[in-house]
Amino acid sequence: MNRPGTLIRMGVLALLWGSSFLWIKIALTGLSPVQIALARTVLGAGVLVVLLRVGGRRLSRDRAVWGHLALAAVFGNVVPFVLFAVGEQTVDSGVAGVLNATTPLWALAIGLVLGTERGGGAVRLVGLALGFAGTLLIFAPWERAGLASWGALACLLAAASYAVSYSYVGRTVAGRGSTPLQLSATQLVAASGLTALVVPAGGLQPVHLDWRPLVAVAVLGVFGTGVAFALNYRLIQDVGATDATTVGYLLPVVSVLLGAAFLGEALDARVVLGMVVVLAGVALTRKRRAPAPGVPIRELATTLK
Repeated sequence: MNRPGTLIRMGVLALLWGSSFLWIKIALTGLSPVQIALARTVLGAGVLVVLLRVGGRRLSRDRAVWGHLALAAVFGNVVPFVLFAVGEQTVDSGVAGVLNATTPLWALAIGLVLGTERGGGAVRLVGLALGFAGTLLIFAPWERAGLASWGALACLLAAASYAVSYSYVGRTVAGRGSTPLQLSATQLVAASGLTALVVPAGGLQPVHLDWRPLVAVAVLGVFGTGVAFALNYRLIQDVGATDATTVGYLLPVVSVLLGAAFLGEALDARVVLGMVVVLAGVALTRKRRAPAPGVPIRELATTLK
């Protein structure tokens, strides 16, 4: 875990994923949320398919896997990619990154409801409660300057949607013989087709052909989605799925700092405190006993955004 190469990859991955919210904000100056989601999935899928071919592999040929990943793509790509872009029309990119950090909390809550998470223990339940308390602190509905808005709610729903996808993937594709990279590429290809179906309903707005939003969406798709997924796959090979998830603790910090540095977003003390509380809650929810069969795949999924 302390090898220089691994630490560098973790830092680069945190920067790529944490900057996604910055690129979404810039892309919104010329593209609609659906257009951003479509470009992101298509470019990301293209990168992963090329990497698969270079490695002598292909997309999954299992029809059942395609069916499962198509449904996972709805909640893991189409819905959250669109909702984060919708949310960032009115919410700072840094705040969107902080709300994204609630995904593990939603995943645990869903697992407890479905019975796929067992032996949570008092520590994990305290972490769950603490994490959602931090989210409430961020929203601050009791204050005029609070973030209780439709945009913030869209970001929170996007994080919950990620959790639904991860829980579903963990229950349906484990042990089917596909590599993580194949699963990621297959899911993004499915997501590209599904997002294209949404374009007539919300993606036909005129495109403003300014170089900034076009560059932003290209970076978001190629690097923030495609390259980041591949880099995450390498990290999992190096240190395992559980250790690789520690990158998630850096994402909201990166998004907040980049938003302040490049977009002039205010570093709201309440939001920063809420972020710390959320991350503390997430850390507590990671306290678990030895994983049951299939858990490594689920943990792998929680790192793929």
